[in-house]
Amino acid sequence: MKKIKAIGTLYVLCLLQFSSFAQIKARLNHTAIYVVDLKKSGDFYINIVGLDTIAEPFKDGKHIWLQIAPHIQMHIIQGAAEAKTYYKNQHSCFSVPSVEAFTKMLTTKNILFEDREGKQNAITTRVDGVKQIWLQDPDGYWVEINDAKD
Repeated sequence: MKKIKAIGTLYVLCLLQFSSFAQIKARLNHTAIYVVDLKKSGDFYINIVGLDTIAEPFKDGKHIWLQIAPHIQMHIIQGAAEAKTYYKNQHSCFSVPSVEAFTKMLTTKNILFEDREGKQNAITTRVDGVKQIWLQDPDGYWVEINDAKD
């Protein structure tokens, strides 16, 4: 009987331990990109994408921190030797109120964008009605812009 009680107690303790681990959930804190030219990349994400800068602790001229959502940041870090080729499916996505207004701004600044298939100056409309475009930052990272509400 003592063995059964001990095994039962051990079982309950294991369940409690497992359930406490299940309650620990990770959340995105920040994403980082490694770039050749900090100023060019910072200008792109601030002046084209529209992100706001936030204080960064290093103050070494090699970092720009941007707010991308409440409690979520993007860190731009200078030091890459060269720009690289990236797959479009590995991208960051930002939502705007109007993809059409955003593409107008891109056109006035002579910034190339494309639809999902790669057609220049075209907009994709997903099956759920969300409009989206893709463009590349100065280092070749793909950025999707869409009008998703949530």
